[in-house]
Order: sequence, then C-alpha cells, then structure tokens
Amino acid sequence: MNNALLVAQREYTENIRTRGFWLGIIMMPVILFLIGIIPILVESTRAAKTFVVIDKSGWLLPLIQQHISAQDLAYYLLEPASQAASANKLKQTPLDKLKQQLSGLTVTEITALSTFLAHPSTTQQEIADKDAKFNNLQLTPDLTRAVKTNQHEINRWWTSLPLDKKSALSSRISSNRFILETSSSTDTSLLNDALRDGKLFAYFIIGDDPLGTIDPDLKAANEPGSYYVSNNLTDRDLLNWFSDIINENIFQARLKKTQVAAETIAWINQPFTFSGLKISNTGTQTSIDTKDIIRQWAPVVFVYLLWISILINTQMLLTNTIEEKSNKLIEVLLSSVSPMQLMAGKIIGIALTGLTIIFSWLLMSLTFFIFLPWVGAFDLPVDLTTAAFDPIFLGSFLVYFLLGYLLYAAILVGLGSIFNNLKEAQNLMLPVQLVQMLPILLMIPVGRDPNGLLAQVLSYIPPLTPFVMMNRAAGPPSTFEYISTTLLLVLAIFCALWVAARIFRMGILMTGNPPEFRQVLKWIRTPVAAPKKTVAAQ
Repeated sequence: MNNALLVAQREYTENIRTRGFWLGIIMMPVILFLIGIIPILVESTRAAKTFVVIDKSGWLLPLIQQHISAQDLAYYLLEPASQAASANKLKQTPLDKLKQQLSGLTVTEITALSTFLAHPSTTQQEIADKDAKFNNLQLTPDLTRAVKTNQHEINRWWTSLPLDKKSALSSRISSNRFILETSSSTDTSLLNDALRDGKLFAYFIIGDDPLGTIDPDLKAANEPGSYYVSNNLTDRDLLNWFSDIINENIFQARLKKTQVAAETIAWINQPFTFSGLKISNTGTQTSIDTKDIIRQWAPVVFVYLLWISILINTQMLLTNTIEEKSNKLIEVLLSSVSPMQLMAGKIIGIALTGLTIIFSWLLMSLTFFIFLPWVGAFDLPVDLTTAAFDPIFLGSFLVYFLLGYLLYAAILVGLGSIFNNLKEAQNLMLPVQLVQMLPILLMIPVGRDPNGLLAQVLSYIPPLTPFVMMNRAAGPPSTFEYISTTLLLVLAIFCALWVAARIFRMGILMTGNPPEFRQVLKWIRTPVAAPKKTVAAQ
C-alpha cells in the first residue's frame, strides 16, 4: 500500500507542479463565463436599427409613439436607482426621489404609472381616462401626492430629454435597439434607396383601416395595405417588437370603438394566474418563489460540471498511462512496484488531481457569486449562492465525482494498458465515449421529472448512476434509492477494478499490436498469482 501511495504522490505532484495545469484550471470557468457574456456583449455593441413608419390611417402612429415612450419610462422606473445612477452618470432627475417610493409596486402597476406620466392629455376625455386608470392603482397617499405634484415636471423632462441621454437611463430602453425616424414623405422609392444604401433597416406601411371590419361570422378580416419592407430576412427582432406594440394598441382601439367602459376593459385584460405552492417535508403548503425554481434546476449545472470533471480526469488517466507505456517509463516503475500498486497509485493520484481542480473551481465560484456582486461589479437578479453552495448539492457532487471517477477510471485504465499509443486507443474508445455522452443528453428529461419512472430506472444503471442521481438531488430521491443505487454503484466499481487489475497487469508490459478480445478474456480468467513477465503480442 505504501508503494501505491508513493506512486499516487508522484502522479499528483507531476500534474500540479506545471503552469499549464493551473492555467487550465483558471481557463475552464473563464471560458464558461465568456460563453455566457460574449453573446450579451456582442448584442450590446450592435447599432440600433433605424426604421420609418408610413401611417395611412392618420391616427395609429401617434398612439404607437406614446406607447413606446411609456414603455421606455417604465424600464427606467424598474431600473434600480443605484444601478441607473452609476450606469448613465446623469445629473439628478425629477424621478430620483419618486423611484425610491416604488419598491413595493408590481411590474404591472409601474407600467400603468409610466403611462400616466409619460405623455400629457390634450382632451377632457383623455384626462378623465388617465385619472380613472391612475385611481385604479390604489397607491399609498404619500406616493399619490408625489405623483400628482411632480406629474407635469416629469412629463416635461421626459419629453424633452435627448435620445442619447434617454438611452443611457436603461439598457432596455427601445432606442438602444430601435430608432423610429419621423418622415413626412410617403414616397417609398426614397425609402427603398435608403434600404439599399444601408441608411435604413426597414420601414412599415400601415393601411388605411388598421382596425379592419368584422364579418357576420365574427372573424376579423385581414388589414389590407399593411407591409413590412426590409432586405434582412433573418433578423426579425424589429418586426416582432413593433408588431406587439401595434397589436396592443389596435386591441385597445377596437375595445374603445365598441364603447366598452374603461373598468370593463381593465377587467377583460386582467390575466388569470395560479399562485404556486409546494408541499414541505412536514406536509404543509408553502409558497414557491424564484429561489425554489433555481434550486430545482441547479442540479443540471452540477451534472454538467460533474460530467466535465469526470471526463477530464479519466482522459488524463488514460493519456498518462499510454504515454508512460509508449516511452518505456512504465518498465522503470515496474522495477520498484507491482502492476497492481502502479494501477492503484495512478487512480489515486489522478483522483487527488481532480479534487484539486474541483476545489479550485468552487473557490473561484465563491469569489464570483459573493465578492464581485458585493463590490458592485455584477448585479445578480437573484441570490444564486444559496443554490450554488447548497450542502446537499455540494456533498452529492463530491461523492458522485469520486464514485463516477473510480468507475470510469477502472474502465479506461484497463483499456489504456493494452494500447501502445493514443491513436490505437482512439479507435476503440467510441463505445465508452457514447456512454459518457448519455448524461448530457438526459439532463433535461431527468431534470423535468426527477422522481419519474425514467429517472428511477436510469439511477440503477451504474455508468449513469452518478449523473442521474446528481440530477435528481433537487427531488430529492428517497433514502432507499440513495442507499440502493450507491451500493450498486460501489459493487460495479469493485467489479470494474477487479477486471481492470487483471487486464492491467498483463497489458501494461505488452508490446506489438493490441490483443484480440478473446485474449483479453483469457487475461481476466488468469489467476492473480501468475508470474510477472513481458507478454508478447500473438
């Protein structure tokens, strides 16, 4: 056993003392971070799409502009005060004090409030409609008084604010993505030239009667003469965004045309929702929040990290074994230790290397999730540390890493001992690689139903057990399943190590062409006490 530990110490120190090893540890989370952040950065650097609207109806475009203005104001109101101030570096705005009183409002209430503040009313009917909608919000007396007092000042500030300063208030404001240019011309030939020259992304033509008519069968007719003109056939963001705004305004206009009361319209638009509940271990009902949903899906991330960890370390073991065999270093080692001690030492040494990688990743994750948001570098929408550092998840991850590593290590170290180089090994590694890919393909189905029949059956297949049980950790499985699947996995590991040991002691000194399958079976049946000698290829 002492010799095996010496081999393990050698394997471990050989791996961790190189700069490439630590660089690889750092690069993995950096790469994962860049995979998530680069698309966001690329999207943020894209120029805003400029478009023009030709409104033949004469009344819909002003409503659309008011809608966009109110929507943008809502985005600013929803922006945290500290984050908005640090992001746009603007001077104090009329909304700064008001924003501090909006923390208790819902998104729907803030959206309705922004409609009240964004644009002035010109007729008595518009004033009455806005006041009715505002009174339906049922705000606190202090907030109501503050809104009423600052309404006109806010409106003047918002409508006169330059486009570049308005865009800086929030990344979600529409002018960061789309810019509606005003044009009094209805000459489409000029717009077509602008499209060809790249000065315009697209233009819309709204027909004479966007409301349409209703036929006797109560089926709305299509609005004739309305078009979307663009040479870009793949980017549909502008079309989808503008279509949603038009549909909302046409819906409101159709209701108004039928002379339905404002209270009735609000009642029609009010969505029906279910309040999520779950049953705790004590049998009581508790509410579901965002943290519960994140915790339900957190094991999927752990499964992916588990898969990467096991794959990296088992491939490291395979490569190390084949390289030492090909450069004859293995013969020098076997002059001091037995094949079994060598195999055990390699497996233990690479396992320690894997644990070093995992604890390094956990330390970097702790830094990312806790310290960076604390200094203001990141503003996470929810507290992810609860799920990321859940003791159940972390404990399960470490246990299943060790068990999964031992199982795949036994398989790969046995296979690696019979090959002379990596090229030979790659030809017969496809079945093992297919098995290693299955956990990735099964992550989402198992995560959606962690206690379903599929998840339960897959839990008892040893090569999949570590990944499936890790994926089910949020379920969680019953204690019986934890015990039975773990015992089955341990039994599979012992069997795999027993077979690997018999193959390793014969194959590690073999030279020439790889043996046939029948010869490998013969090695497995050979007693352990067989004399140690070089086995020549037949």
